[in-house]
Amino acid sequence: MTKPVIFTGDRTTGPLHIGHYAGSLANRLAYQNSHEQFLLLADTQALTDNAHDPEKVRRSVMEVALDYLAVGIDPMRTTICLQSHLPALAELSMLYLNFVTVSRLERNPTIKDEIRTRGFGRDIPAGFLCYPAAQAADITAFKATLVPVGDDQAPLIEQTNEIVRRINSTANRKVLPEAVAVIPKAGRLPGIDGKAKMSKSGGNAIPLSASPDEISVAVKAMFTDPSHLRVEDPGQVEGNVVFAYLDAFDEDKIAVEELTAKYQRGGLGDGVVKKRLDGILQELLAPIRTRRAQLSKDPAYVLDVIRKGTEIARDRTNATKREVVEHLGLFRL
Repeated sequence: MTKPVIFTGDRTTGPLHIGHYAGSLANRLAYQNSHEQFLLLADTQALTDNAHDPEKVRRSVMEVALDYLAVGIDPMRTTICLQSHLPALAELSMLYLNFVTVSRLERNPTIKDEIRTRGFGRDIPAGFLCYPAAQAADITAFKATLVPVGDDQAPLIEQTNEIVRRINSTANRKVLPEAVAVIPKAGRLPGIDGKAKMSKSGGNAIPLSASPDEISVAVKAMFTDPSHLRVEDPGQVEGNVVFAYLDAFDEDKIAVEELTAKYQRGGLGDGVVKKRLDGILQELLAPIRTRRAQLSKDPAYVLDVIRKGTEIARDRTNATKREVVEHLGLFRL
């Protein structure tokens, strides 16, 4: 029986952080046994706002691949592939741009938010604006029906399905399947500074490879309730980064509920809660850090994983491109 296809990926702009783990990496580990899974090292997409520093994008390909393998992604069950070495993705992206308008791209909530956050104004790199079409190409080239994403990325999946429906309508047949966004219960983790989004460039994230001291320093610096000045004062958990992380990573949900209630009543200091979170994150990241250090000693192995996965993905994506071109009735030699 054919397994359902699940697709996701990460921009190669630096090592991954615990927001990636909570956001979709945990899902990827769970799905690799039951699904045909593809993970994309999105170096072409990383260039859309990093063209001034291609060396960072190039270097980060191996960094992200190391993180995938360190968290437990098994290359025998999950195909890890490199975006820039899959020409069918670029060709499908260009084709799909004929099925979407500039105004629709600009209305995409994810793109609007990123444009505002990055301060692009009207100086938006064209590749960045066209990201929804490029992501649609990535997803559909593998004929994925499930895409693990953070809740902020859900509008991109909606736009992918709009493009799929346009293609299928033009071809007068179901050439491509629609995809469903798989959003983790933890949702999007805030940065340690309390800002809405954790990011590598923002300096408000904890890398998966963080050392014990780096983890402790980050936890101590986490934004809590600025009005919670004394232990006996009632505290707010809404907007409190420590409690957001406990909700995401502490498996003892009853204990978290009890801590939350006590904090809200008063009688629980920030230091106690942070100490608990520090221990949880230390336990979570220690084995990942150890495996990553071991894998980094064998870059030839990591490169071989990427190369073999990309070869598999190239065959798959080329076949989809040929099918789309044929059913749209485009000229072929």
